[in-house]
Amino acid sequence: MSWYNEAVFYHIYPLGLTGAPKQNEYGEPVHRLNTLLPWIDHIKEIGCTALYIGPLFESVGHGYETTDYRKLDSRLGDNEDLKNFVATCHEKGIKVIFDGVFNHTGRDFFAFKDIQEKRQNSPYVNWYCNVNFSGNTEYNDGFSYENWGGYNLLVKLNQRNPDVQNYICDVIRFWVSEFDVDGIRLDAADVLDFDFMKQLRRTAEEVKPDFWLMGEVIHGDYSRWVNGSTLHSVTNYALHKALYSGHNDHNYFEIAHTVKYLQNMGDLDLYNFVDNHDVERIYTKLSNKAHFAPVHVLLYTLPGVPSIYYGSEFGIEGRKERTSDDSLRPALNLADYADAVEKNPCTALIAALGKVRQNTPALNYGSYAELMLTNRQYAFARDLDGVRVIVTVNNDDNAASMDLAAGNAAEYVGTLTGEKVSVENGRIHVTVAGNSGNIWVPTGDMPEYKPVEMNAKAPETTNTTVKADNADQTKEEAAATVAEQNTTPISQALKNAANTDSIKETVATTVGNSDCTANASEKAADGTTSNTTTASEPASEKSQITVDWSKSPEDMTVEELQAGILAKMANNGPVTDQMKKTVYDNIWHDSLVNWLKSFR
Repeated sequence: MSWYNEAVFYHIYPLGLTGAPKQNEYGEPVHRLNTLLPWIDHIKEIGCTALYIGPLFESVGHGYETTDYRKLDSRLGDNEDLKNFVATCHEKGIKVIFDGVFNHTGRDFFAFKDIQEKRQNSPYVNWYCNVNFSGNTEYNDGFSYENWGGYNLLVKLNQRNPDVQNYICDVIRFWVSEFDVDGIRLDAADVLDFDFMKQLRRTAEEVKPDFWLMGEVIHGDYSRWVNGSTLHSVTNYALHKALYSGHNDHNYFEIAHTVKYLQNMGDLDLYNFVDNHDVERIYTKLSNKAHFAPVHVLLYTLPGVPSIYYGSEFGIEGRKERTSDDSLRPALNLADYADAVEKNPCTALIAALGKVRQNTPALNYGSYAELMLTNRQYAFARDLDGVRVIVTVNNDDNAASMDLAAGNAAEYVGTLTGEKVSVENGRIHVTVAGNSGNIWVPTGDMPEYKPVEMNAKAPETTNTTVKADNADQTKEEAAATVAEQNTTPISQALKNAANTDSIKETVATTVGNSDCTANASEKAADGTTSNTTTASEPASEKSQITVDWSKSPEDMTVEELQAGILAKMANNGPVTDQMKKTVYDNIWHDSLVNWLKSFR
């Protein structure tokens, strides 16, 4: 087993967190990265053991138009600052991975500048895809080229060129020798060439033991990327979507189904998250803010590697805007959250979950077994070496009781409340507060856990029991009848906190009504259309959707984008049911926009 199997990640977008200017003037270094040094102690305090930070290297604007892979962005400082930052993380026991932006470069990258100067005589012409000296761009280069995502600012690298492969592998070697980095998150890995990824994997095994490669993948069979010859992990967007919509819709069946769907792909250690620098903050996304608690209990206990995006441990908000991601990537002052672990219930919960995760091996390595499932209550076990850890969550406003198959122990303790329950006839009977969750571990051999202090007390309640032994039985059971509303330190404090400045703090100004993960039931806006296409869909799933081709892809709804992609596919030949399913399974707006733009 490796360090990443046991990691709890913290994710920082450094240009945003440090408040760096939006455009790089390539001037003298400004040592903003050093302002993040105090965050390292915070990361450790809330129980995170690894940091994903990036993009870091010299670029034009948002960081993904790389100018120099070997130089820290001058808006953040110099290479000595980055070397010191990583060393400080390592001193605190925190692993570090960088963002690897290897699909494309910016136009200021040396190879592209050489093509601009020498044109056909440049030795770097074949470093990029489809350079055409009979074409042109809006930059009036006198040649055209394949870009990434429809943006000529991002020039697509030819990953099949051995010179490009060798160059990128040398960059990785440099990052290890110069900065001692522990792994790389590969940007847009779902469009990386597979032979190129295999070369990256060979380099990873060469440069450092347990060097971790994690890729950004939006949808599809993750086992295509996660295997012995390519990547160690990918982003788990499937679970991300299920976690927020399963709570907003009071539908734990969606989450449980997603877990089974992922398990059918194999034993994959996926990178789990509830928000990141590309999607809305989870606190914004949730219809009921009190669901912050059960969402994060699941994030830390379902199979995979959990990750927290900077600021979300404080319960801040951030809404996806139509033209900018700035609201998702705010500058924060850590001093404003100095007492958050003690006074902010969201932060206290995250810190408690981090401690539980670190001290409970079954949550890292244990097998998964569903114990109980209704729309509003869900329980499962993580089993390892004869130790059964039980997780219970409840998205209802009222408390619910559960009767669950236990492991070989005499007593269990709820790690988030300190409550102890006896095992009787191989089962435990537990109460889960409304909009809350708990992690039950055997007492004795397991560490003693301190309850999360939330400055509220749970009153006595009477509950009707929901009993289930296995998944087959739960499907036949009706939803639990729950008693009068119960409160616990976790659930009540989160509800109270929804009215406080610390949780209601908004770091985004909403522009329009754009949602990066818009619900698939969202309807297209009314409007006059001059050129429309209708894509046929399975009758059991959706009605026919009309596409207004006068709209830009960015202005289309998720359903319009799906219908547009199917229409484009139909122009190229028959559209199979599997092709339709692949399209409908993708409900991420940005991904669908790029997909639709990929058709010529």
